[in-house]
Amino acid sequence: MVDKKSINSNSDNHSEPGAKPGIEGVIIKELKAIPDERGFLMEMVRKDDEIFGEFGQVYITSTKKGVAKAWHFHKNQDDIFVCVRGTALVAMYDTREDSPTKGVAQGIVTNDPTIEGPHLAIKIPRGVMHGYCARDCEEAWIVNTVSQPYNYESPDELRKAWNDASIPFNWPKDITTGG
Repeated sequence: MVDKKSINSNSDNHSEPGAKPGIEGVIIKELKAIPDERGFLMEMVRKDDEIFGEFGQVYITSTKKGVAKAWHFHKNQDDIFVCVRGTALVAMYDTREDSPTKGVAQGIVTNDPTIEGPHLAIKIPRGVMHGYCARDCEEAWIVNTVSQPYNYESPDELRKAWNDASIPFNWPKDITTGG
């Protein structure tokens, strides 16, 4: 069994930027922005990466300052989050019955490629509740590569309120709403 105190070592569940998560099955890939006189290039996900499983679709989502886009999880889909604008706090909570880290909450900070690191691809396995918020910026954008295409007739998405008291995660003080 995982020592939950060692995973949630500070009172607000937020890791130092780029810290490795303690939730079983979450994989972090450090990304490298390669700048030149024209701008930059940064690979995010490759099919030969450990982080890649199967391809469903790619989409972009954003959240504004003061808003938590949370909580939800999937039964059939894995997510890979990459921040492409601003700074995002990616929050996770392990709800999987068979997981050695069931009940563990974790927050990981990641930056867009124009801000000094960390630049991360965060794989969130199915069954891990998750969401994110903008941290110290007006808006954060996430590109999400998912393992299954969105099913409009039967969405693979189970939700809880952003401030659900049963989830032991403390959003930053400036978060006042969500969904």
